[in-house]
Amino acid sequence: MDSTHVTILDDGRETVVAARTDPAGRVLLTPEAAEAALGWVRKPHGWCRGDLCVPSSAAARAEHQGLLDPVAFAGLLDRPVAADSGVIALGVSAQERSQALAGATAPDFTLPDADGVPHSLSELRGRKVALVFWGSWCGCRYDLPEWERRHAALAEHGFSVLSVAVDRRAADAAPWIAEAAVTHPALIDTDGIVADLYDVLNVPTVLWIDEEGKVARPHDTQFATDLFRELSGLDSGAALAALDRWVLTGDSGLSDEDVTRHTRRATATQQSARTEAALALWLHRSGRTAEAEAHFARAEELAPEDLTIWRGTMPLRGVDPMGDEYFAKRTALTEAGIPIYRPLGDWQQA
Repeated sequence: MDSTHVTILDDGRETVVAARTDPAGRVLLTPEAAEAALGWVRKPHGWCRGDLCVPSSAAARAEHQGLLDPVAFAGLLDRPVAADSGVIALGVSAQERSQALAGATAPDFTLPDADGVPHSLSELRGRKVALVFWGSWCGCRYDLPEWERRHAALAEHGFSVLSVAVDRRAADAAPWIAEAAVTHPALIDTDGIVADLYDVLNVPTVLWIDEEGKVARPHDTQFATDLFRELSGLDSGAALAALDRWVLTGDSGLSDEDVTRHTRRATATQQSARTEAALALWLHRSGRTAEAEAHFARAEELAPEDLTIWRGTMPLRGVDPMGDEYFAKRTALTEAGIPIYRPLGDWQQA
């Protein structure tokens, strides 16, 4: 076997470890390297991480001469994998992602603001929160000042806006945050980790989270202005009126059963696409643009409905996200019956 080094990207965590390659080209890790890169420990009865264990009988399919094949091991856990020369990206299984979204509490996260200061969703526990996903590559960037006004107007009623820019470069989102003069936590998700965590397929996507951290309204397309109403067909006034009603009266317009029914479930194909996109982003940042383009293309092929992947990376790749290529893809999706926006709809009659 040949000795080498490999970079493991494990759901946003990057580790470089020594590895070996066998004649079949498989990357194999020592138990020590596997623990460092993956967090799994080899024990007499199997591989374990915390309370979760893969029995030796099952793990044997991913072991070779005392070494662990991380790609095969990911397969045992139904985790998606994307790989290129010297780097392996491991994603989150659709089941794990769906369980997190369907839980009693909205998944917590921590992201930096434009100044690099970290903020967490859990810091707002005890307040109603509008979790607003937006991007500088979307017309919804013009909505940020209105979301800030809503934040200020309803603050005394126990309400906060928490905005998350789904931009791959902080410098793309920062000017829009500064122009809006925000006082709410305005965070930037440069690695797409939180967009993945919340199964965001396009922006603007807004979720309402109550004082106990429970999702009161999942995955709704809500604009805060009517600048692009001709394209979206959505009434921002009705959406904001529904938000005001929820903040002031507690009426979200949805029952617990409605919330469960409308909460999206991630699919294996979407999670594979996100893993390909994570690898593509790493390759692009490493100067390996040709390889990156191949993985970006694969991600779009797997999940064309995920605009946060193909449109969200256009600025990074030197493509105008407001240009002809975007509108051509948008038209193709519409003709294929794939929605660009996914409003829940009830607030339109609010």
